[in-house]
Amino acid sequence: MAQVPQTFFDALAVRTWCGLALESLGRAREEIDAINVYPVADGDTGTNLYLTVESAAAAVEAVFTAYDVGKPTLADAVRAMAHGALIGARGNSGTILAQLLRGMAQVLAAERETAHTDGTGLRLALRTAADSARQAVAHPVEGTVLTVASAAAEAAGAATGDDCGAIARAAFDGARAALAATPGQLAALERAGVVDAGGRGLVAVLGALVETFTGEAAPVVAGAAARVRAGTEDDPAGAEDCADDPGEGGPAFEVIYLLEAEDAAVARLRDRLDALGDSLVVVGGDGLWNVHVHVDDAGAAVEAGVEAGRPYRIRITHFGAGDAHSTGERTPRERVQRAVVAVVPGEGLAGLYGEAGATTVLARPGEPPASGELVQAVRRAHAREVVLLPNDADLRHTAAAAAEQARAEGIRVALIPTRSAVQGIAALAVHEPERRFDEDVVSMTSAAGATRHAEVAVAEHRSWTSAGICQAGDVLGLIDGDVAVIGADVTAVAETVLDRMLAAGGELVTLVLGDDAPETIAGHLETRVRETYLAVDTVMYRGGRQGALLLIGVE
Repeated sequence: MAQVPQTFFDALAVRTWCGLALESLGRAREEIDAINVYPVADGDTGTNLYLTVESAAAAVEAVFTAYDVGKPTLADAVRAMAHGALIGARGNSGTILAQLLRGMAQVLAAERETAHTDGTGLRLALRTAADSARQAVAHPVEGTVLTVASAAAEAAGAATGDDCGAIARAAFDGARAALAATPGQLAALERAGVVDAGGRGLVAVLGALVETFTGEAAPVVAGAAARVRAGTEDDPAGAEDCADDPGEGGPAFEVIYLLEAEDAAVARLRDRLDALGDSLVVVGGDGLWNVHVHVDDAGAAVEAGVEAGRPYRIRITHFGAGDAHSTGERTPRERVQRAVVAVVPGEGLAGLYGEAGATTVLARPGEPPASGELVQAVRRAHAREVVLLPNDADLRHTAAAAAEQARAEGIRVALIPTRSAVQGIAALAVHEPERRFDEDVVSMTSAAGATRHAEVAVAEHRSWTSAGICQAGDVLGLIDGDVAVIGADVTAVAETVLDRMLAAGGELVTLVLGDDAPETIAGHLETRVRETYLAVDTVMYRGGRQGALLLIGVE
């Protein structure tokens, strides 16, 4: 769709840029993944960049949605973009991109009441972005995305005039030229005959910036994927772009987490993590940081974060023998015929689903997964056929978008619109991968649809509900997504909800307890079912930090 060019850099331009950058990275993702040869062979730089920008774009959209009248300021939009990228940053490349966007935001949001900026402001923003990203990396190496970012800033600085389109075009051209030179700066790239993957992604993002201001698509980078070292499309011998050079071999784990901490504590954390491993990048500020490091002792890296502040959204990836740091060729893993991919609200359910053979995506309270995460999970399942269980009514559109993208990649995907994790449990219980795909999907859909679902949670604020007005701190009982009971006691509300559900009949009650649920509630409800409802069985699971105190399913 043709874009209306933006003369100045304002909030609308930020929104347009994010959308175009996401589209550009979506088109280039597989190519970028395939040329990902430095320094860890996990071939996901394009995916990581896409997920990072997807989070940034979602944050900007949320700001625009919040304005019923008028539109957000430039400061509002760029701060949202930077924050979204920070909390959604994936991998080393995504973390560095998040810092680049944060550096730009520091300049563009300096005057909160400014409606827009011109080429002078954009020029300064690009310079600050490149400098701040380089400072965030413990040991910068040339021939990486940092080199490309610096070249873009230098080219923008040398451009004349105050036109944003001209400045963006100069930055793009400078980045493109620097990208073409990266094989001569980094031996790993030269051996593979490819350019730097992270730099290629940044060129795509800057090309979107050119299109934002001119309405014209920037030219595709020529020769970006000259060849893939000892790999195929299904098994690219690639590696996550990184600005540190760990040499041959390398640590076994990638550790990433968000961290709430003071600046002084983060300075000490950098020193400690630098001693533990390599590929260290710490970005952020104002009390919130994104930490990325490769280490052999993942526990020590997390403990260092605990000492510095409060780490959360912790992701630990084991690169694996013959995979991430292997210098030899790999044998492509055979695709399985069928797999189940499920979104789960807590660690306990992730373990339960995993034991049943499902590939899981963890959705923490207030942090729903993006479509890119679901697509990545479908790819990770490495199957020809995939059954997707969103387990949340609010994820219906996200899951549908993920399913469409996976289908475009040749994977047969069936989306079962499960609205709760207990419906997903019911579907998984009847899953038979040896059956015909359509028959399996019908059986799983029928089991999910026959399962009524409820949850018991605590109200966060005063609001109108279908059961009346609730106050912050009230205990809510929701049946099939609607508030049915408001009370003060968790066990009493849970019992009332269970009675209402079983009044319509049932054979099996599933209870999933959150970490904050009373210790006695499971025994009380099991006794209630046993003594009051004949021939009804009860099964109980621990859900972990799942948001709701209790999930209930009745089949």
